[in-house]
Amino acid sequence: MILKILALGDVVGPAAVEKIKNSLWGIRREYKLDFAVINGENAADGGGMDIKSTQILINSGADVVTAGNHTFKRREIREYLDDTREVVRPCNFPDEVSGNGYTVVNANGYDFLVMNVMGTVFMEPLACPFRSVEKILARAGKYDVSILDIHAESTSEKIAMSHYFDGKIDIMFGTHTHVQTSDARVMPSGSGYITDLGMCGPENSVLGIKKEKIIEKFLMHTPVKFDVADGEIKLHGAIFEYDTDKKRTVSARLFEY
Repeated sequence: MILKILALGDVVGPAAVEKIKNSLWGIRREYKLDFAVINGENAADGGGMDIKSTQILINSGADVVTAGNHTFKRREIREYLDDTREVVRPCNFPDEVSGNGYTVVNANGYDFLVMNVMGTVFMEPLACPFRSVEKILARAGKYDVSILDIHAESTSEKIAMSHYFDGKIDIMFGTHTHVQTSDARVMPSGSGYITDLGMCGPENSVLGIKKEKIIEKFLMHTPVKFDVADGEIKLHGAIFEYDTDKKRTVSARLFEY
């Protein structure tokens, strides 16, 4: 049995949420997808995660929504994270922080372990991402397919994690930098991997933000409001094919819609 898994990059703003709402179920049918995971840490208007946009992503066809460094920008999300199995935040936050760093979700008769971890290079000094993921693998129990969202700034950190967990985690992908990389591949021990999925957001922008605002920031070095850009929304990510008999990923390719 070949399972087809879609991973979509960071959702930026309400217009991107609306595009997913209007298209994801159709994409799932067109590509005969068995599972979909989306990084939703910037889906809310003004950044961060809110309950409304997160629930729209789930109702629109996302089996799991992952997060990142902007997870807790809005206080409303904290209690919600404790009450849902469909949303995970980085597992290397302190244990006292709301939410969970992994979940196991059943889809089409298969159990999918989905984990989320945050890098520490150029980011928050959280617990070691390598050791934090190892702890999940040791206690997660029974599952059929394992998936890891590495939300990190440094490409070297993401690539190092992919080699460390090659053959131990079935599908790994990077998020956070909002630019799709061209290295979707199956690694030597059978893990599917891409350094960054890219983003779901406005094409004519700087990482989803109005380009004029970002240029002003670079030129003037003074505070600016990061407004989400207008214009055409593109969805970027990757599609992985997992062979349940061989117990390995057999295909990894870029996705754009």
